[in-house]
Amino acid sequence: MEGLVFKSTGSWYKVKSEDGQDYQCRTRGKLKLAGFKTTNPVAVGDRVAFEADIHGDKYWGIITKIHQRTNYIIRKSVHKRGQGHILAANIDQAMLMVTRTYPRTSQGFIDRFLVNTESFRIPAILIFNKIDLLDEDGFQTQSELANVYESIGYECLFISALKKQGVDNFHLHLKDKVTLLAGHSGVGKSSLINILSPEIGQKVKQISDFSLKGKHATTFAEMFELEPNTYIIDTPGIKELGMIDMEDWEISHYFPEMRQLLGECKFNNCLHVSEPGCVVLNAMVNGVIHESRYMSYLSMLDNDDNRR
Repeated sequence: MEGLVFKSTGSWYKVKSEDGQDYQCRTRGKLKLAGFKTTNPVAVGDRVAFEADIHGDKYWGIITKIHQRTNYIIRKSVHKRGQGHILAANIDQAMLMVTRTYPRTSQGFIDRFLVNTESFRIPAILIFNKIDLLDEDGFQTQSELANVYESIGYECLFISALKKQGVDNFHLHLKDKVTLLAGHSGVGKSSLINILSPEIGQKVKQISDFSLKGKHATTFAEMFELEPNTYIIDTPGIKELGMIDMEDWEISHYFPEMRQLLGECKFNNCLHVSEPGCVVLNAMVNGVIHESRYMSYLSMLDNDDNRR
């Protein structure tokens, strides 16, 4: 039988068959894809083949094959060195939920997410949530940050899930697509999904007053069908977004503002750090490339964390 993976717990997978029936599935032995070293060989959004095993009203299955993926979003595993963890596969667009306070999303984190999506040419949108918590200075800072991304082609949406501001516009951007929704714990992903479809009933938790960071409410990635042909994938909060399977020379290719200048540097192997005749470095000095984006690029070359 053929099916689509809607939920992954790491050992059990909810697979919806072509006739709409849900099956609780496991894998047979160590199911792997060639060239992949991941902690989760099967990811939400995967199209799979499975053997059905029906007992009364219990629908079980064994996944025997993962079909070729069109794309995926991956991050470095926080538990197993040298391995990745796939957030979702076969998606039409990725949305990163950003909050400027309670908790704060760093620009380094945003840039790493965008580099990840660019590497698979996945359209990305930034969703600025909790706008109701911002004072005048906060609005100004948020606007300046959004302008950085809008100037290089990324769409930014501004919402308040709590006040239900901007939610209808957000909903319009989901129609007829498979959308990954990602971000730190506590930014409001699950709350927003519950507003779009209250019957889903995703768990939500309050922000820690001590650390001002979110608490994990979503434990496993899960896809929901909001309406026919419209799907959204809720993911566990991401604390860090480590890069994986990316060489230094290719990182600049995933910065749109740098990509359009590639090939103009004096040296073919230019890493745009201190090389003479580097047009990317010159563009940053002259304000054509935002310094904050360039600093994110350097942190990726250094394999630094993304908390700034």
